[in-house]
Amino acid sequence: MPTPMTGGCLCGAVQYESSGEPVFGLLCHCRDCQRQSGSAYAAGLRVPAAGFRVTKGEPKLYVKTADSGNAVTRAFCPECGCMLFLRVSTRPDLVAIRVGTLDDPSGFRPEADIFVQSAQPWDHMNPDLPKYATYPPGQAYEPPS
Repeated sequence: MPTPMTGGCLCGAVQYESSGEPVFGLLCHCRDCQRQSGSAYAAGLRVPAAGFRVTKGEPKLYVKTADSGNAVTRAFCPECGCMLFLRVSTRPDLVAIRVGTLDDPSGFRPEADIFVQSAQPWDHMNPDLPKYATYPPGQAYEPPS
C-alpha cells in the first residue's frame, strides 16, 4: 500500500493519515470485531503509531478488555459512528486501521485470518491465507513473552 495513506469516517468529520509502512494486514474473526463491524470479520491494517495522526476532528474512544486480557481502545466518529482505528494496550507502537475507512483500500492484501476459533460457519475464508486460532506468532498484538 502506498504511503502516506489517508482515510476517514463516513461523514468526513474525522480524518487521519499514516506515513509509516504497514506492518501486517489481517482479517480478524473475533466476536468483538464481528459485533463492531456487523459482519463476519473486520479487515485491519497494522501501521506504526509514530507515523499515524488524526488530521481532522476528534474521535470518540471506547475501551474494552478483550478475551486476551488486553485493553482495546476503539476510535469512532462521534457524528456517524464509523469505527476508524484501534489500539491495543500491549502494543502501543501500533495502530490498527480499519481498511474500509482508507481513502483507497484497493491495495490492501490480507496476510492471515486471525481468531478463526470464533469464525462464523457461513463465512467463506480464502483457503490460501494462513489461519490462526488467535494471534499469529510474532505478529500484531501477540502478548510479549
